[in-house]
Amino acid sequence: MNTEFKNRVFGCIIVKSTNSNFNADFTHQPRTLPDGVVYSTDKALKFTVRDFFRKYYPEDKIFYVKRHNEETLSPLTLDETYKLLFGEFEKTKKEEVSRVKTLAKLLECIDIRLFGATFAGSANIGIHGPVQINHGVNRFPENEIYTEDILSPFATDSDKQMSTIGNQTNLKEGHYVFHFSINPLNLKEFFEIANKSGKKDLCLSASDIQKLKRAFNSSVTALDTTRKINTENELTLWIQLKDDSKKMLPSLTELVDVNRKENSIFVDLTKVGQLLKMVEGEIESVELYYNPAITQVTGFESSNIIHHFNILNNKEIAHEYEAHIG
Repeated sequence: MNTEFKNRVFGCIIVKSTNSNFNADFTHQPRTLPDGVVYSTDKALKFTVRDFFRKYYPEDKIFYVKRHNEETLSPLTLDETYKLLFGEFEKTKKEEVSRVKTLAKLLECIDIRLFGATFAGSANIGIHGPVQINHGVNRFPENEIYTEDILSPFATDSDKQMSTIGNQTNLKEGHYVFHFSINPLNLKEFFEIANKSGKKDLCLSASDIQKLKRAFNSSVTALDTTRKINTENELTLWIQLKDDSKKMLPSLTELVDVNRKENSIFVDLTKVGQLLKMVEGEIESVELYYNPAITQVTGFESSNIIHHFNILNNKEIAHEYEAHIG
């Protein structure tokens, strides 16, 4: 029997990228805002989470990952993916595709239970996911992008006497801050409808959330492709409200500052601490994950509800100073 997760959560994920290109645009450059600040779409982070689930939780169904036709290697369509996971679409008495049965099947996928979906296949269904992630914005004061030449060992059709010279573009150093929120009520009605159709225990479960938290701490580091090596999970801030709280927190992105001093990274959470002080009676727990060997967090000390953990091993980090918020 699944244990339902009912608490709302707010927080942020910081992704560190050095001499790397975490989320390129279609010109292969790091994405930039009009003012030159480097950013990443939420899709890039969700991709790493789904990839993490696929690799480390093979028992879970994941819908939105690329799969290929075994003969042509072309990507599968939405309907083909559905049939691969669940078989043929169930029909109503009028021989129409049952949207309710299709919904129930889709909610068996952990990525849809978390992020929702826009399914525009044989049935059209929009699912508002409990987990919402904003674009990640570089909160490091510099946005230095550089391009380097690379040599391919292969000739081209136009010049078969010469090897090919290409290039790649990287961000020298960036610290993307992604705000996120979790609201289990987003899917409450759809879970109730799906369960009435025959699925008795579909819900956003505590197990789903624990897997998501592990992915928030590790999925970018675990991806480690050629273009994303040196991009890794740097910090996760998890603010869990009491289950009866109705408070809303604003985006945390602009409240986080990141700087470097010699060989250490300093993440300043003073403004976040000040915000939490205003609503501390609504908070059940706060968890902060980072690597204390290379990252120092300021303005956010331990207390009876705030706990610091090593992002590498999940062990609690001991603090010697007086505990308080802010």
